[in-house]
Amino acid sequence: MQKKDEYQPITNYGVIGNQHTIALVGIDASIDFMCFPRFDSPTIFASLLDKDKGGFFNITPQLEDVDYKQQYLPDTNVLLSRSLAYQGMVEITDFMPVNTHENQCVLIRQVTVIRGKVDFQMDCCPRFNYARDESQAISKSPYEVVFKNLVGDTLIRLSSDVEMTTKGQDTFASFSLEEKESANFILEAIKEDGEDASKIEDLKAYIDRSFYETVNYWKKWVDQSNYQGKWLDMVNRSALTLKLLTSCKFGSPVAAATFGLPETIGGGRNWDYRYTWIRDAAFTMYAFIRLGYTKEAGHFMEWIRHQFEKNVHHKEQLQLMYGIDGESELQEIDLDHLEGYKGSKPVRIGNEAYQQLQLDIYGELMDSIYLYDKYGEAITFSFWASLTKQIDYVCENWRNKDHGIWEIRHEKQEFIYSRVMCWVAIDRAIRLAEKRSFPYPYERWRKIRDEIYLDVYNNFWNEELQAFVQYKGASMLDASVLLMPLVRFISPYDPRWVSTLKAIENTLVTDSLVYRYDAAQGIDGLNSEEGTFSVCSFWYVECVCRGGDVEKSRLLFEKMMGYSNHVGLYAEQIGLRGEQLGNFPQALTHLGLISAAFALNRDLGKSNMK
Repeated sequence: MQKKDEYQPITNYGVIGNQHTIALVGIDASIDFMCFPRFDSPTIFASLLDKDKGGFFNITPQLEDVDYKQQYLPDTNVLLSRSLAYQGMVEITDFMPVNTHENQCVLIRQVTVIRGKVDFQMDCCPRFNYARDESQAISKSPYEVVFKNLVGDTLIRLSSDVEMTTKGQDTFASFSLEEKESANFILEAIKEDGEDASKIEDLKAYIDRSFYETVNYWKKWVDQSNYQGKWLDMVNRSALTLKLLTSCKFGSPVAAATFGLPETIGGGRNWDYRYTWIRDAAFTMYAFIRLGYTKEAGHFMEWIRHQFEKNVHHKEQLQLMYGIDGESELQEIDLDHLEGYKGSKPVRIGNEAYQQLQLDIYGELMDSIYLYDKYGEAITFSFWASLTKQIDYVCENWRNKDHGIWEIRHEKQEFIYSRVMCWVAIDRAIRLAEKRSFPYPYERWRKIRDEIYLDVYNNFWNEELQAFVQYKGASMLDASVLLMPLVRFISPYDPRWVSTLKAIENTLVTDSLVYRYDAAQGIDGLNSEEGTFSVCSFWYVECVCRGGDVEKSRLLFEKMMGYSNHVGLYAEQIGLRGEQLGNFPQALTHLGLISAAFALNRDLGKSNMK
């Protein structure tokens, strides 16, 4: 395998996908990360996590002094990567057809010369099972190569209309294209290594048809959005990203497309985000509902119903996260053979956090169910009966210490965010029951809801700091309290909230960037720094907006637009140099953007009417 010289910045990537999996495509058109055929499947390309061993799929124009440009076709997830030089101009179109079954994933790459005559080098170097298994590239013809995992049973086929050669595990092609000429490559999953494995006979016709079908699919989906306000392009891009991160088979969204990308270069905060967090999923459904995509929310409700059914036989409470198919065992493993992005080890798959107690998940989930019942379809009584068991669990356990929203891998605490969301869970359940006249324990739920409120308002207040603090008895602030007015726990004009926001601005906020807490105080038990959390920045924007300072909020929001990458995507964090850090793209950040845009657009409309 031809080795890569260096790691690209995380910000240099666009993503393509088919709602089963996602590939990261560098601005130089190198595919450096892809799990296949599912979000949580092992990688076949992972040079993003080990430039020497991970595997990649490169199509490189042999040009000098090249400028790179990358863009999406508007309102689609079809990605164009351009190489621009005096000798020639090249465009590579990357996309994945969306109407495919999970085990029939197809990746399409079309190379076109816009100007000049250009020589190319193609290197397709897959490495199966997180680069742990040996494989073989088998030439079926000059135009067809099958990659076979020698340990497992994975087979993928690369077809092209240019001649390819194989060597060991890899396949290569050297070819030239004149102006207006194209070359095509299709990488696909196949079930068997034989002559009867179905082939695409007319590559060009198949790609042309798939291209227009894929473009039309995404454009029609975007057209269903009810958002027509300011920042339409960024809201649509965030919605398209959330849709890409949501399994069309199961209805469950993953938190991000990747694993192992560091929150600090060289540090150990390198987690696997390819799973369904109840919290993130509920927030994602909230974003979909606001945009009018109630079908997606309904599909997730089916998924969560299945988790309720499983709990009847196994446990009384929900896990905070699952595999996209509902898998409950997510054993964490270190991939010691991979050096990690820019040497950031360990590279982890799986996530031990699935065993943690996080009481906040019931609040986010109940809020999304309440909104789905209001704006989507009425939930059934049998679903309500399952929900009441979850609310009863909250009533019995809300005082318990837990690991909190940030999944603290240290001692449990009585975190304020968990306590507030327990209040949300019971409050929304009461609202839903009374709207639908469902039976519920009227006196008990109301009594406990009020107890939680008073506990938070009185016992999480720090008189010296004049702020609500991270956990009971703490002297530390936490950006998660920014959600208190957003979930209507407290008025944005309440004196205690106003002083809390001021304290957060003085300690956690720098311009539009917001830290989630002071990591130097060691609350999470990890000895490394981290960047600012982009979702916290969007929560901050919305808090300022709800507090009445719409112009300041707009300025903060539009500054945050400048921290997205060149195609409008965000990772989890922003580093010290303004770089993207952490897993990418991250759903939580994009749904935070959508929520902030909605709030701002609404309140700007009100201010213009005055």
